[in-house]
Amino acid sequence: MNLNNLTPAKGSVKSQRRIGRGQGSGYGGTSTRGHKGAKSRSGYSKKIGFEGGQMPLQRRVPKFGFKNINRKEYKAVNLDIIQSLVDRKKLTEINPEVLRENGLLGNREMVKILGRGELNAKVKVTAHKFSTTAKAGIEAKGGDCTEI
Repeated sequence: MNLNNLTPAKGSVKSQRRIGRGQGSGYGGTSTRGHKGAKSRSGYSKKIGFEGGQMPLQRRVPKFGFKNINRKEYKAVNLDIIQSLVDRKKLTEINPEVLRENGLLGNREMVKILGRGELNAKVKVTAHKFSTTAKAGIEAKGGDCTEI
């Protein structure tokens, strides 16, 4: 046993201070809250971004640009990924359900097929959108493209 590995006996040290239990505890009176001000009151909670009355950063910084609230986000799936899926699973039809089962698509995501890579198999592909190169690549091998 050395001085650097001494610890108090189990149960001898309390983990929390008992605040607001009278003057004898040392934490009575103002109960560690100080005197007056918003933080001393019950029910106080600082608003997000509050800077003590100073103009908050999100109001000081100028706003610019445009965010379209009706924007549709598509998950991109390329032809080379479809080809690897066809090779592994021996599929002839690719649709969003198949992509979800194989972890390429989220539950409520829409899919757009893009034209990177080569497609060597005749595949029927159903998706929300197709790029022109992807459509040409699929139809060049005798496949079929269907938009949902």
